[in-house]
Amino acid sequence: MTPTTKYPFEVPYADIEADVDTFISTIFSTLQSSFLLLPKGPGFVTYPEFQQAYEVLKRYTAGFTVVEPDNVMKALREDGLAFIVLRAVLGFTRPELAYVASQRSGIIISQGFARNFDRRVRMKQQALQTLSPQGQKRVAAMVSTACQLLNEGVEETPPDMIHRLDKADTRSGLASLRHLATEGTPYAMLLYERFLGRPFAGHRDSVSGLIGEVMENAVEERLREAGISFRKTKRAERVEGFDQAPDFIIPDEWNPRVVIEAKITEDDGTARDKVTRIQHLAEISRRRRSQGQPGFQVVACIDGRGFGVRREDMRKLLEATQGKVFTLKTLEHLVENTALEGFRSRQ
Repeated sequence: MTPTTKYPFEVPYADIEADVDTFISTIFSTLQSSFLLLPKGPGFVTYPEFQQAYEVLKRYTAGFTVVEPDNVMKALREDGLAFIVLRAVLGFTRPELAYVASQRSGIIISQGFARNFDRRVRMKQQALQTLSPQGQKRVAAMVSTACQLLNEGVEETPPDMIHRLDKADTRSGLASLRHLATEGTPYAMLLYERFLGRPFAGHRDSVSGLIGEVMENAVEERLREAGISFRKTKRAERVEGFDQAPDFIIPDEWNPRVVIEAKITEDDGTARDKVTRIQHLAEISRRRRSQGQPGFQVVACIDGRGFGVRREDMRKLLEATQGKVFTLKTLEHLVENTALEGFRSRQ
């Protein structure tokens, strides 16, 4: 930013309206993308851990020649991560495996159970032994289904369709699996990258909440430094007066004077959704004023490549917040350039 250029939160909204493209460009210049770095988060599986579980599964199945439920369950008892390796061989998500297993076994296996067990084996390798008898029965059903699918290979498929197991390691059942596991291919690494997903997409999805918390934590730090009373809402929390609760309400939901939406995203669709939410908050504030109640100031704290894709979305964001848009780079100016200044108790 040149010395003569101002941020939109520093000028009256009339100045923004007179030259909105310049202010959009100013915000775009402060957006920072973090897609090259991801937080590991709790339960991240390193390659050595994955490779060790792969070797355990390979040993109990005699080099993938006897992929039977009893053998695989023994592998899971030694190293629960073998379940993740098995799922990577199939190329299925946790809910997908739970669904197919429910259909084939007649045992109800919820997506929540599948996700929870998958998370537990990442945290503790002997997680299977800590499950209830009913939980172990559900895991056994998923393992049995996985073994059936791997032994079957690809069934006859219509010419306009493709089978999910039509890939190098499962196309011909165990023959394909044994070939990749024994012919010098770094199969464990292939499975690990499949587990992480188009690279790291599976992991990126699992830590998306942590990425979003970076901005929320930064905003919270600014508010605490200034001694400002605030209410930080929880995900999907219901708050009276808001059909979708904002991330922060200052000073509280019974007397909202400033609301803050905080988001970091590399995805333009997610960014558009957040813009729509902020526009809706601005509409709620206007409606309150029309009914003779105090309105509130709407503030956006955003960052990431996703917000830099559509200039029209940024224009809408500037209009909804009357210019009160901050990024991680400009967050140090948050308090003194918004109505938050009136709630400061510490300099």
